[in-house]
Amino acid sequence: MHQAKRIYCTVTNELSYDQRMTRICSSLAAAGYRVTLIGRSVRGAPRLEQKSFRQYRISLFFQKGKLFYLEYNIRLFFYLLFRRADLICAVDLDSILPVYLVSALRGIYRVYDAHELFCEMKEVVSRPGIYKFWKKIEGFAVPAFRNGYTVSQPIAREFQKMYGNSYEVIRNMPVLGGEKNDPGKKSGTMVTGKFVLYQGAVNEGRCFESLIPAMQSVEASLVICGNGNFLTQARELVKRHQLEAKVIFKGAILPEELRAMTREAWCGVTLFDRTGKSNYFSLANRFFDYMHAGIPQLAMNYPAYQEINNLYPIAVLIDEPSIPAIADALNGLMRNNDLHHTLQENCKKARRIFNWQHEEKKLLHFYKQILT
Repeated sequence: MHQAKRIYCTVTNELSYDQRMTRICSSLAAAGYRVTLIGRSVRGAPRLEQKSFRQYRISLFFQKGKLFYLEYNIRLFFYLLFRRADLICAVDLDSILPVYLVSALRGIYRVYDAHELFCEMKEVVSRPGIYKFWKKIEGFAVPAFRNGYTVSQPIAREFQKMYGNSYEVIRNMPVLGGEKNDPGKKSGTMVTGKFVLYQGAVNEGRCFESLIPAMQSVEASLVICGNGNFLTQARELVKRHQLEAKVIFKGAILPEELRAMTREAWCGVTLFDRTGKSNYFSLANRFFDYMHAGIPQLAMNYPAYQEINNLYPIAVLIDEPSIPAIADALNGLMRNNDLHHTLQENCKKARRIFNWQHEEKKLLHFYKQILT
């Protein structure tokens, strides 16, 4: 009897909110692979829901900073070392070393899932010491991962330029039809009137320094769903600009509620500053989440977003994320019902093309080539 191939995927985040890895692992499991997704244990996290793949949380003493990364990588190394596996996939640079070491020691296939240009993120590239540390890890490990994929063509070109790796492009898109799940469900936002939605990590480089002050002159509220390394600063900005009644922090919420909330929003925001190539070459998950929810969005006029928006105008694109530019663009969406309706209709057309059913085929072909 044929033995199903065993795939382990590694992330450093909490698993309950990771829609991207849930999609990838579910598709691989449905194709007959035995999949395990490994993440971190976070205090107060919800109980893991049963999935078609196995989920494992690594318990940690340290929850952030250098000691967190050190502890996680050591624990991940020993966890993987004693597991039967045919392939291990490192998701982003912060879990790549244990995957490289175990795969090299045991002769196991390895794959790099580069969700971003890790060393070019603002929180890395703006800190010379941290940048140098991660760049050394990248230069040592990434060339050894000849098999890999990333989320946009510009990022794939960067890996080709830096290390000669020809990575596939497998974009992170929602499942077509997922927007119809629980169509009557309410998210419990407790927001009256129109509101702007930000969903995703509340991290540096996501333009909260401009977005939050801009809300002073925007005719709507702002709902922020997510946690991250800029959350404390974002809350301070709200207090500084006396926007407590207008900006609502929901924290990380489970995917089902987030989808319902997204459908209720008037528009979404996908903003990145230009510090670091990772932001400029990004193709954020939320860009497609808003599309599938059928809501317009404000996004940056960067290559990947511009390419899609040229085919299907679903967003208002701005060149610079300044306070006036953000306020003007959001108010334009608030006041111009004809524009809002046109972008909504384009979202419905675009999601028939940009969806997980199409991207899943590339994912399964990628793994089949390696494991067959």
